[in-house]
Amino acid sequence: MSYYDEKKRELLELLRLVREEKVGLEQAARLERKAIDEKQKEVLKLEKEKRKELLEIENRLAKDEEAINQLAKQKSQGFPWLAKAYSDYYYLQDLKFANGLEAKSHPATKAAEQIREIASKRRIAERLHRVLRYKLEYYERLFPWLVDFGEEGIDDLIKQVVEKREAESDTEEPDDPVKKYLTQVEYAKLSTAERNQRAIDRYWRKPKKKWQIGRDYERYIGYLYESRGYGVYYQGIVEGLADLGRDLICVKDDSTEIVQCKYWSKEKEIHEKHIFQLYGTVVAYKIDHSENEKKVSACFVTSTTLSDRAKQFANELRIKTLENYPLEHYPCIKCNVSRRDGTKIYHLPFNQQYDRTLIEEERNECYVETVKEAEDSGFRRAFRWRGTAESSGST
Repeated sequence: MSYYDEKKRELLELLRLVREEKVGLEQAARLERKAIDEKQKEVLKLEKEKRKELLEIENRLAKDEEAINQLAKQKSQGFPWLAKAYSDYYYLQDLKFANGLEAKSHPATKAAEQIREIASKRRIAERLHRVLRYKLEYYERLFPWLVDFGEEGIDDLIKQVVEKREAESDTEEPDDPVKKYLTQVEYAKLSTAERNQRAIDRYWRKPKKKWQIGRDYERYIGYLYESRGYGVYYQGIVEGLADLGRDLICVKDDSTEIVQCKYWSKEKEIHEKHIFQLYGTVVAYKIDHSENEKKVSACFVTSTTLSDRAKQFANELRIKTLENYPLEHYPCIKCNVSRRDGTKIYHLPFNQQYDRTLIEEERNECYVETVKEAEDSGFRRAFRWRGTAESSGST
């Protein structure tokens, strides 16, 4: 065999071995790919199961949190330890986070100490916050009318209390309230009638706080009742927070109607708890006036709507309801005749004793639109308070 034949044979043998090795490698690769695919399927299946398990845990935690919150709302009033448990829980979570900062590969010791210090303060604040929050929610359930004051600023609430105290006192008003609506120049130059009319005009145009709009709404509804021959006591305005949910007490002949007024935005809805409160205060009124044989009824008037549930209860409890009832402009100047000496005086809505002044048509008392109408009828304005014996009402 020649040299070339020998080399050819060796090359052919080598080629055969390479081909066999290629087949083996391809087979091994297929087996490896199959194993990888099976492993990937297992991983995906496990991942899917873990996601499902995690979702179940999240749902369970959400339900647990909801249950805990519901329990807290109902029980924290009687069990202050529950609020403490909350604060302790958050405190431990903060400590856990602080310890984690120290255990890092690059410890954040200073940050951990700061978090521990903050956690201690937060523990106290969290406990106090929850106790007060649950108490407030508890009180709002017992006394639904407290919700009306939730959106008022503290300055406005203080102002309401101060104005009520001033109205209850027998002292003279320190200054003419008309000045609040006029410049010093206007007050000095205008006649009494002109400045009073300008003040009343600006009273209507001036933007008002929510509680002031609510007060005007009660006055307007009361005016409508008075126009129908009722004698109206404005308990909601006069008594303030102590009104027991009776904004107006309207009396005519042998009947008394307790009226609750709610001037709310259209986005808000009246719920059944407000109906329950009105019904309860009517029952209390009947008990307190059991010697009185007058028929007592109830009416709920609002600028917004009642929920379906509230309507059902109102119908069942025989409480009249007026929905979407607007606040409109009306003659708001009260013309009053003094019981002491027959002096004819008129009161503007920003006078101290305005809401305590009762209007009796049989004594030629009335509401008028303008100062000119009042003065043409012989009435004059007096802004000073002179005692309960002067007028037909409280002024």
